[in-house]
This record gives sequence, C-alpha cells and structure tokens, in this order.
Amino acid sequence: MSDGLTDIAILKQMINEIATISLEDDGYGKNKVILREPPPANYDVTINGMPDDNQVIIINADKFKSPDTVFKGNRGECKRADFVIVADTGKKKVILCIEMKAKARTSTEWEIIQQLKGAQCFVAYCQQIGKEFWRQENFLNTYVYRFVTIRNINIHKKPTREKITDDHDSPERMLKISSPHYLQFNRLIGGKK
Repeated sequence: MSDGLTDIAILKQMINEIATISLEDDGYGKNKVILREPPPANYDVTINGMPDDNQVIIINADKFKSPDTVFKGNRGECKRADFVIVADTGKKKVILCIEMKAKARTSTEWEIIQQLKGAQCFVAYCQQIGKEFWRQENFLNTYVYRFVTIRNINIHKKPTREKITDDHDSPERMLKISSPHYLQFNRLIGGKK
C-alpha cells in the first residue's frame, strides 16, 4: 500500500470532497448516511448501520461529469448511477452501486442497468488511477460489487422485506427495493454482518 494507506484512504485522497457524502450519527451511537437527490427530484433515502468513517467512502457519482463530449452515448455509456459506496468492514470489501427512483416507472429496466454499469465504469476508472498514480497494483482488486435500485421513494414507506442474498453482483441482477423503510447497510451488501 502507498505509505501504509488503505484503499479507502487512497480514495479519500483521490475524490474531491464536494463529490462525497459524510456519515451522520443516528442518535444511538451508530452511523447512517442520507442519500439525497436535489430538486427537482427532491427525495432522500437513509441507510443505517454504516461502517466507521475510516472504513467507507460514499460518492455522489452524479458529480462526475457525463463523458458525452467524448462518447456518443448510443449504448448508454454516458449514464451512471446516483451513488457509489466503497467499504472495507474488515469482514467484507464491497463496492455498492445505487440508483434511486422516486417512482416505480420513471425509467426502464434497460436504462437502470446502463446507469449501474456506468457507475461500475466510474469505479474502474478510479481503480486504474489508484494503480497508476498511487502505484498500487492491487488497488480495489479484492472488492466485490453489489448493485441496488431503490424505487417508489416518495410512496408511503413500508417495511423493506426483500430476500437479500449475494445474487445482486451484476447490474442485470440488481437488488430491487421498493418503498424503502429502515435500510440496513449489511443487508444491502448481502452479508449478515
């Protein structure tokens, strides 16, 4: 590792602070993060049970400018998901790509898959920067991907009871959560703890 830095510490050096989201205290001594979509969308989702600050970085991927000045975008390659959470909990190393939708039918399945793939490409770009500019040949190599879409955010919240497994490891097999209520980080990444 570069100067003894973890992958998370390197990402925190790499990513501009205006593109990151800070953890908050949930009032019970645990961490949470509130993922907000600004107006005109104007909705938010809270994820509880977040790792400690030195174990996680939350990136607002929408801050990464669309590469449409270079790419045509005919296959969705200029899209990206709303948020990327990179975490090393000590037990699991995960890259969680999250796309949020206010309603169930605001985008087609294909569009959401393209957005999740775009977030994965953004992380791959960061990974290559870590390898080249921080000279870390194994940067982010041991992390697993998880893909989540959260829909019906503005609808009356009800308990989230999706069966959560490790199967959401590709954009095509994304975990779909509707009307989220009390989301837990560990359940989103597919592990018990």
